[in-house]
Amino acid sequence: MSEPPASDRRLVPITVRVATAARITSLSRSRIYELIQSGDIETVKVGRAMLVKYRSVLALLGEDTPPADPYLPPTHR
Repeated sequence: MSEPPASDRRLVPITVRVATAARITSLSRSRIYELIQSGDIETVKVGRAMLVKYRSVLALLGEDTPPADPYLPPTHR
């Protein structure tokens, strides 16, 4: 069986915004910021933006691998 074309494959994000991390986990943005402050969720700063490491969100949820269809905002093509 061959792999689907690259255009059909979904990219797994390296980072997500705080609001997206909140939607993925069903936690409030305030709770996400608390988890960031405590070190339970890793972030990276790019300019003024704080980005949450997606693998950190997965680890918080006890997931080894990203879900097949993560709930993320639509990407621009």
